[in-house]
Amino acid sequence: MPNTRDIRRRIKSVKNTAQITKAMEMVAASKMRRAQQAAMAGRSYSELLNRVLVSLRDHVDKEEHPLLAVREVKKTLVILLTSDKGLCGALNTNLLRDAAQLEVATTLFVAIGRKGASFLARTGRQMIADFTLPDSPTFLQTKAVSKFCLEKFLSGEVDKVTLLYPKFVNTLLQRPANLGLLPITAEKAEGMTPTPEMTGSVASPIVEESTMGEYLFEPTSQAVLNVILPYSFHFEVFQKILDARASEQSARMVAMKAATDNAKNLVKDLTLEYNKVRQASITTELLEITTAQMALG
Repeated sequence: MPNTRDIRRRIKSVKNTAQITKAMEMVAASKMRRAQQAAMAGRSYSELLNRVLVSLRDHVDKEEHPLLAVREVKKTLVILLTSDKGLCGALNTNLLRDAAQLEVATTLFVAIGRKGASFLARTGRQMIADFTLPDSPTFLQTKAVSKFCLEKFLSGEVDKVTLLYPKFVNTLLQRPANLGLLPITAEKAEGMTPTPEMTGSVASPIVEESTMGEYLFEPTSQAVLNVILPYSFHFEVFQKILDARASEQSARMVAMKAATDNAKNLVKDLTLEYNKVRQASITTELLEITTAQMALG
């Protein structure tokens, strides 16, 4: 049975750990609010961009634009979006489990985040680029990633581009999602409408061209499409990176809160054990004194 000194040391150690995890929880909560606000800020713009794409798709020949043309998939480029740091629960573990199931021979990876880059290097998968982004990336910073992937697709090195990222459902739930980005199909354009992931609010339904009225494109719909398709791809990558940041900070806040609660429960258990040991020690000392007094007559 441990003595009271050892138990006091453990209690002090656990309390110190609880203070650290509580501080990390507060920092993650602050970052989570900013990340969610940043992710939500572009949702209205994303919806409007989607409406324009839906209107454009029926005015052009999909085979004329390389970003719309569907070809036989021989090589797939996967943008693996993980965190740089740990202490965010099973967020990265679930994501990397899905990445491990992808075909090794036909899949190329672009890693965003140290956890994903470390996994790809450790498992010997084909990683052709590694990017590091801050907690609150700008559109220009994320465009370096999407531009690199766009060049690989247009050059014919890969036939499909997908994004494997932690989809934000709510503060307590984030699910791994593999989103197809290139080629941009009609279904993909429709899928760009924001979903009620952040706040649980009902997203606006897709409004088809027939209910919106006619758009007039100048100089031509093809010229507009040549500009808006690459931009929509860049913006989609940017938006999903912001969503992933919100998922990361939410998962970290929940994990740190759970760690703090567990530490507090452990302190209670250790305090109870300390009191039992102390009471047993006092009882033993009283028995020894009583026994000695009786022996002396």
